[in-house]
Amino acid sequence: MSTNMQFKGYALIDPSKWTDLQVREFKPKNFQPDDVEIAITHCGVCGSDVHTLTQGWGESKLPLVVGHEIVGTVTRVGENVKDFKPGDRAGVGAQRGSCMSCRACKDGYENYCPNGIETYNSEYPDGVVAQGGYSTGIRAHQQFVFPIPDEIESRDVASMLCAGLTVYSPLKTHGCGPGKKVGIMGIGGLGHYAILWAKAMGAEVHALTHDQGKIDDIKKMGADHVINTEKKDFWKDYPQTLDILLSTRDVHGEKMPLGDWLSMLYVHGRFITVGLPDTDDPLPGIHAMKFAANGCMIGGSKIGSKQDCLEMLELARSKKIKPWIEEMPMKKAGTALQNVKDNKVRYRYVLTQDLV
Repeated sequence: MSTNMQFKGYALIDPSKWTDLQVREFKPKNFQPDDVEIAITHCGVCGSDVHTLTQGWGESKLPLVVGHEIVGTVTRVGENVKDFKPGDRAGVGAQRGSCMSCRACKDGYENYCPNGIETYNSEYPDGVVAQGGYSTGIRAHQQFVFPIPDEIESRDVASMLCAGLTVYSPLKTHGCGPGKKVGIMGIGGLGHYAILWAKAMGAEVHALTHDQGKIDDIKKMGADHVINTEKKDFWKDYPQTLDILLSTRDVHGEKMPLGDWLSMLYVHGRFITVGLPDTDDPLPGIHAMKFAANGCMIGGSKIGSKQDCLEMLELARSKKIKPWIEEMPMKKAGTALQNVKDNKVRYRYVLTQDLV
């Protein structure tokens, strides 16, 4: 089946006006036998979009369409594609391709492929620049296209495909489940998903926040405990308590007391950071003694594999989990982006298609 889709989107033209996105046509990736083409109906707004548009992670390939929490309707499939057909609902997250031949890809860790293609601001070997989901459509390799369960609405599933997956994968990897105590630091788009997943997975959930205006929301999300990080030396009340401390913070700063936070971890507990600040904001220095006291570990995580995503979607379907979202027409992307930067969103924006 062929399609005459016109590929256009809300693009960054001038980084000094990063919220002023202009409609531009773009060249999609060249269609290949493993590709799925999707007409986009919804796209979530991610902190990654803000970091990219503001050039916080480096220079963008202009003009650039961002957005990597994509849901829509399949319009075309390549000859090698078996699991999708035109008319199906499908989604794409923060990655759209990989080499499919390296050790990571063969082991089911395609999200860690050294030659992965990110959903936007990446470049294919033939020179085509990948454009994201604030647009009419996308083409992606079938390994990075996810079938959407009938029971989950498109507006609800969109932000699961980056925000949701980014926290589900490390929770699964590091053993979140019954009998485990999990701390979630930073209750924004990612953190609110982490509470929902960790609770659904059977863990005892500690939410750490400096925003007292979110406490009622956090309790409604299912957190068992709320820790006020504005309290002086708050970590001293929780020595060797947490099996996992998942940080979604995307601002660190030199004064971040990382070593003190590690003291909250139980023996061999793990501090996992999924928030990615601007490139000029590294983790602070830390002395080796901070690791010796409880044998703790520090690590990170990068989105998730297709298997992770399918398991996450099944968890959402079976437990009837709904994210806390606000919808806006795609033309108001600039407003949504500014509100994300200013921490005004509760807790994820989802843009609805308005380009024709």
